[in-house]
Amino acid sequence: MRLHGGSRELDPAFEDFVRSRSASLLRTAFLLVGDRGHAEDLLQTTLLRVAWRWSAASEQPEAYARRVLVNLTRDRWRLLGRRVRERNQTELPHLPSPDASQRIADREALVQALRQLPTRQREVIVFRFFADLTITDTARALGCNEGTVKSYTSRALNRLRELLGEPQEIEVQNS
Repeated sequence: MRLHGGSRELDPAFEDFVRSRSASLLRTAFLLVGDRGHAEDLLQTTLLRVAWRWSAASEQPEAYARRVLVNLTRDRWRLLGRRVRERNQTELPHLPSPDASQRIADREALVQALRQLPTRQREVIVFRFFADLTITDTARALGCNEGTVKSYTSRALNRLRELLGEPQEIEVQNS
């Protein structure tokens, strides 16, 4: 943000970034936390922090924003670990068509399964498969090495298969 005559003006490049990447970042936030309201709050805080640090973030704003989002998500999980858990109330306003009902059920099952993964595994799955990041970009976003991303991905996918009732990978041992 630049100060002009006592008022704050946003850099047009930041405004372009917000317009073009907010939907993707919101989807990522939702998959990380499993709740649209919390995801929106995390995105707003992320964008505010990116705006404040735009001079540092402007080279790779999406990578910078993802890193901020991960840190805020981890902070949120730590905070929630200390609080009494809230119960999620899901209400459908109308009965959707059978195809839509199945998609909703599948999506809800996947979100529930993601919530059961350990934090790091969930983060890796969200960035690798939902944000479509490379192993290298995922490692950068999470502040770990590529081998860790590969290991967490393997464990998380096996756990998701288990949670969703899909066949497990069978390891073949050579005798």
